[in-house]
Amino acid sequence: MADQRFAGQTVMITGAAGGFGAEAARRFAALGARLALSDRDESGLERIRTQLKDSAADVLIEAYDVGNENETKAHIDQILERFGSLDIALNNAGICHDLKPLTQLAVEDLDRMFAVNVRGVFLGMKYQIPVMAKAGRGAIVNMASAAGLVGAGMLSAYAASKHAVVGLTRSAADETGRSGVRINAVCPSFAQTAMYQTFSEALAESQNRPASEIDAAFTKRSPMGRVIRSDEVISAVLWLADPHNTAVHGQAIPVDGGLTAV
Repeated sequence: MADQRFAGQTVMITGAAGGFGAEAARRFAALGARLALSDRDESGLERIRTQLKDSAADVLIEAYDVGNENETKAHIDQILERFGSLDIALNNAGICHDLKPLTQLAVEDLDRMFAVNVRGVFLGMKYQIPVMAKAGRGAIVNMASAAGLVGAGMLSAYAASKHAVVGLTRSAADETGRSGVRINAVCPSFAQTAMYQTFSEALAESQNRPASEIDAAFTKRSPMGRVIRSDEVISAVLWLADPHNTAVHGQAIPVDGGLTAV
């Protein structure tokens, strides 16, 4: 019998046009969920919806800015109108800046990281929590980063934004523990995504080294000896969102091949 553990549940995923978000959409759809997918990349959303046709998932897509409060609220209202519930949310939308030491970053770089990476999670939870609390149940997973647990040279503004995501997660969890809403964060290290590819190529260019050397350096640094995969990150998301996982709350779970353990 096919695993349909999320059958009848509505899952909201931001940043769903690629990377972790697209992988999450595919995995939740295969497990029976109804999906509300958003991104600023409308063509990317259409591409994901086409990919999901064979899964028979009921899919709502909308292009909007997660840092805009009115648009966030309107999207959640639309989810409730379409599906009647919001059971799980993956606040995944995020961006990164160019590799630069802190002294060479502009204030605008910092502001841009917080406008998307932090405001998106803050606004998502602001409107997700009351809906879920009213129902007496729900699970929110915020996409943070290993850079939200440790320092990340050349990525200081990005790391600051991901530390903020961890702080928001833990603080919101402290407020919602008795409501039936569980809130956690996943903290991946570099994974095989387009963002990693861009980062690797930029680092190679800045150091005038072949990209293969950069990949080898990351592999050597990892206790597992490899870059993690997107599906491994989303397996952690599925575990945190599972309705049978009733006691994990307020945690920032590293999915990093042991990188932050040493």
